[in-house]
Formats: sequence, structure tokens, C-alpha cells
Amino acid sequence: MDVRPLRRLAAALPLATLTAAFLTLAAMPAQGQGVGRAAGLPDFTDLYERQGPAVVSIDVTQTVKRSPRGMPDLSEDDPFYEFFRRFGQIPRRGPERDFEAQSTGSGFILSADGYIVTNAHVVDDANEVNVRLSDKREFKAKVIGSDKRSDIALLKIEAKDLPKVTIGDPDKLKVGEWVVAIGKPFGLENTMTAGIVSAKGRDLPQENLVPFIQTDVAINPGNSGGPLFNMRGEVVGINSLIYSRTGGYMGLAFAVPIDIAMNSVKQLQDKGRVTRGRIGVQIQEVSKEAAEAFGLKSAMGALVNSVERDGPAAKAGVEAGDIIVKVDNRDVRASNDLPRIITSVRPGTKVTLTVWRKGATRDIAVTVAEMKDDVAVPAKGRNAPAPKEKAKPNRMGLVLTDLNDDQRKELELKSGGVLVEDVSGTVRGNVQPGDVITAIIQRGQATDAKSAAQVNELLGKLDKGAAVTLQLRRGEAQFFATLKLPNGE
Repeated sequence: MDVRPLRRLAAALPLATLTAAFLTLAAMPAQGQGVGRAAGLPDFTDLYERQGPAVVSIDVTQTVKRSPRGMPDLSEDDPFYEFFRRFGQIPRRGPERDFEAQSTGSGFILSADGYIVTNAHVVDDANEVNVRLSDKREFKAKVIGSDKRSDIALLKIEAKDLPKVTIGDPDKLKVGEWVVAIGKPFGLENTMTAGIVSAKGRDLPQENLVPFIQTDVAINPGNSGGPLFNMRGEVVGINSLIYSRTGGYMGLAFAVPIDIAMNSVKQLQDKGRVTRGRIGVQIQEVSKEAAEAFGLKSAMGALVNSVERDGPAAKAGVEAGDIIVKVDNRDVRASNDLPRIITSVRPGTKVTLTVWRKGATRDIAVTVAEMKDDVAVPAKGRNAPAPKEKAKPNRMGLVLTDLNDDQRKELELKSGGVLVEDVSGTVRGNVQPGDVITAIIQRGQATDAKSAAQVNELLGKLDKGAAVTLQLRRGEAQFFATLKLPNGE
């Protein structure tokens, strides 16, 4: 902030005016009880004194492989190859050897008998884990188990009568509420930092099973695994991730909600591993336009793209095009809510899905199966040769052609199906050349795509500004895409 204009303004005012102004400002806090408390900064000293002893430092020894030189091989195409050949030895990478590497993190004591919680990535591939308490005592820790999906690990040290944290309720957290972290950033033990809750239920790429708490608390390397406290001194999260272009704090920190963490902790404590539920569906978000096309009053739920053959959902009768709006009366407000709910269910449990289908809701009972490790499934080729004469784009900017018998057989379609040969024009949406349209959805009704002429005719009848949802196949994947015509078309 540039304060120079304020100084010039003060110099120009009469002394009597300035005196009156300062007296008025000085009197303001006394005119209303609680104004000073609300406007002032909170005092964290009591929280630190009470909760600091339950926070621990974690030092990890790992074995890593690297070249002793730490330099890459120089190929003959490298511009420096000739220089080193003439004037010195050409750098060559030596054979990789095992080296000991040290890393640090944070954690907190869960029970008086020595159970400690931290991040899974803190103790990954650890040869030795040492825990240091705030009173300087040190212990070797045993890794009871870790869960990479929630980034939670459970440790155990042989000790008694230890100070322990109190577990809070992250659902009661409010955006704007003060929170603090205690940890070991850059190796500086028992460091406290403070900030506010910036957002809740934050989705991050590749982390769709955890609704992160976002804060602006200063979190740096070494804080990983440390607790996030509310002002009552309760642990509401575990500091796990930061957004950074430099490797250091940039104002965006993310914590795993403690209820998610404790679900993993309990399973690790009971059986040493974490199991999760699955029902065998691929889903996507329900946009406003898609909700209109399916006849849903508001954009909510999880739209089922495809159903795994012989999976739990398929056996129960779930179909592609269903919108799952509830699980056991728990609202599915956004698509990411569904995997979070289902994965928290114990495999073998029967749940009731409330789905929106053809303008009405229905309940479907599904027995949840156990989630296995992800296996990559290669996509089939589309085998879509270009037609002899290229068709013209329709109103949506899509160039469509009919599928031949071989293409239908490969896609396992008994009939119909329309190939998107090209995409052009001003209409935008998640449609690519090579996609296959299998159905058109409008006002909650689905019409099978039988031919390019039929689809072009249906799209040609749309009003200006109208939206239409297409059911598409892309390789092995099935999904829905909503396209909208511009109002001035």
C-alpha cells in the first residue's frame, strides 16, 4: 500500500480537526461490547501450551539409488560432446549405487500408549523411522500400516502416559474460521503457524477420494503429517499438500479431514490395511444443461456414463444414463460425492441408490464390492475409415457418418450408432472426431441414434440457445456431453 497520499492529506488538515478525528477513533471500541475482540487477532498461546506436547517430529532414513557422479551420459549429438572429447574426459554416468537419504516430517500422538499418525508419503520406503517428542525423548517407531489413497500412516512407539490430541469434527468447520498448524517445517521443530479455512471439500487432481480442507496457514516441507487444530485445540485435519511453484509456501495448503483419516487409522490398527467399497460405475458431473436435458430440476448427482459388466451395479439394475442422487438417503450433490460415500462403505454391505431415470426417481439395492488396485485397460481401435465423400457439418458443427457392420461389431452395438468424423463451427463441447453417438437426450427422454440423417434431423429442430445431451462412446469409455446452440444462431 502506498501511504504517501495519506501523509499529504494529514499535513493539509488543521490540527483541531486531526485531534477530533483521533479522539473519535480512540472512543470507537468502547462504544460496543465485543467489537475489539471481534476485530483483534486471536491469542494462540494457550493452544500451543496445551497441544504442542502431543506433536512429534519424524526423521526417516531411506535407501535410494543414484549415480555417484550425479551427471547424465553425454551422447555424440550433445553440443558439449566434442568439447569434452578434445579437452577432457567425457562425463559418463557411473553405475547406480545405494545411498542413504534422510527426510523429515511431522505427526501427532493419538493415544497415550504410543500410536502416532502421520502422512503415508512421509514414511514411504522407510528403512528406519525415529520419533522425537517435544521433551526431547527419542524413540524408534514401527510402521503399523499406511494407505496411499488417503495419505495416512499409523506408527507405534513403545512408551506410556504420553500426551495425546483431541479429535474434532471437520464438518463443523466454517470457511473463515481460524486454524493453526504445529510441525517441523524445514527441520524447525514445534513451529506454530496460523491462518484461516479458505475452502472446504476441495477436489484436487488424482485425489478424488479426499475432500480436502484448504487453508492459508503457512505450510512448508517438514509440516507433512502434522495436525491442523481449530481454536478449541481439536485436530480437524492432517496437513498433507501445498500448491507451490517454488517448493515453498504460496498461500494454498491442503489438509486431509480428520474423519477421513480416522477411518483409515482404525482399519490400519485393526488389520494393517485399508479396504474400500466399489459398485462398478463410471460417472461424470451433471452440468446445468445436462440436468435440463435429463429433466432434473437442478444440477446435482452423479451421471452414470457406463456400468461395468457383471459388476455390483449392473447386477442390481443400474443403467448408463441414470443419475445417482442419493446413497442411503445421503445426498449426492456433486459427482465426487459418490466415490467418497461408496469407498467408505465396508465391502459386502448393501446400500440403496436413489437414481433419476426417465423423469422419475427409483430406489435400487446394490451390494458393495471391494475396490481392487487400478488396472489399466487398453482402448480398442476405432477402425473408422474415412468415407468416400465427406459429409457437411450440421448445426452443432459435427460431421456425422453411419457406422458399418464391422465397426458396430467392434463396439458391441447391435444396431445404430453414429460416428463423429469431424468437429467444426462455433459450438463447443466434449466431443472429438472418432466418438460414436449412441443416443440423444432431451427433456428426460433418450432417443437411440440410428443414423447420421436421423441425428442431423433431430439437431436441426432445436431452438436457438437450446441444449442437447449426447451419449457417446470413446474407445472403452462411455460418457455424456452437452452441447448448446448460441442464442444468435
